[in-house]
Amino acid sequence: MRYALIGCGRIATNHIKAALNNGLEIVGICDIVPAHMELLLEKHGLQNDSSIRRYADYRIMLSGTHPELVSIATESGSHAEIALYCIGQGIPVIIEKPMAMSMKDANEIIRLSEEKHVKVCACHQNRFNIAVQEMRRALESGRFGRLSHGSIHVRWNRNRDYYEQAPWRGTWAQDGGALMNQCIHGIDLLRWTFGGEIEEVYGQTRQQFHDYLEAEDVGMAVVKFKNGAIATIEGTTNVYPQNLEETLYVFGENGTVKIGGKSTNNIEIWDFADETVDDQKNKGLEEETSNVYGNGHTSLFADMIDAIKNNRKPYVDAYAGRDALELVLAVYKSQKEGRPVCLPIENFSSEDMKGQF
Repeated sequence: MRYALIGCGRIATNHIKAALNNGLEIVGICDIVPAHMELLLEKHGLQNDSSIRRYADYRIMLSGTHPELVSIATESGSHAEIALYCIGQGIPVIIEKPMAMSMKDANEIIRLSEEKHVKVCACHQNRFNIAVQEMRRALESGRFGRLSHGSIHVRWNRNRDYYEQAPWRGTWAQDGGALMNQCIHGIDLLRWTFGGEIEEVYGQTRQQFHDYLEAEDVGMAVVKFKNGAIATIEGTTNVYPQNLEETLYVFGENGTVKIGGKSTNNIEIWDFADETVDDQKNKGLEEETSNVYGNGHTSLFADMIDAIKNNRKPYVDAYAGRDALELVLAVYKSQKEGRPVCLPIENFSSEDMKGQF
């Protein structure tokens, strides 16, 4: 399958690695900074591969290489525009998080992809973590019983050097803050785990230590799900001196699970009323990862490739991307309005937060 990458920044190495692991034919890469492309190819030993063509304009790349799958790893504010162009050309896309920066754009991605019958995958790769998959199996088989409550804690560090690497980071138009950028994977897991349907969100965000940004560096929220469960969100880039944890708690009447590690990659608590011998392998399970992005990109790409070949929905589809975005925007909207926000949100954007801090 012919594959092309748009955007060769920090996360792009995970996309190239996933493409190689899945045997994709890399026909083109695109970035407005030529050095970014060369550094990325060199990192993967591909700098001398003449079959990989370099482009500064993704439109020219698409017409020149005719890819059968594209992944988008540019700054967040351009995700929707590029995705809509690819979908319009009939090309399936994997869109890095967040899928868009506004509900309007997220809904348009869904609408157009359904109209054109084009597959769209939102890149929430932590759903494929071994620990998360084990929890999901227990959840879907009813082992938790009725869900009581849960939480997601994303306690990471991002310093001035990180933000100075790319001027779009921390801006409302192109990035959002800690919740939108660093914490949206955990927020996706929380919503996915607790049934997806949300009644109300009350959130508070602050800019405590990063006064050189536009957006928040800490956010907290209470989420009321339609199934009666409640949950909390804590997301921050203020942890000193380095990333601490991304931890998901799930509490049910017959089970308790805590998935921790730097990126929800370890099982720290696994207790069920109907415990079996097979449960022992999950107690203390640890999945080694080379960075906080985990290992899930390879599995996510494999699933998308299979979805295209077999004409089925991707495991993490555009609706999943929209739902994660909506929950982040609900916290933002609650902060802006100073009150709880009811879902669904029809029209709100990160740019509506301009001037908040």
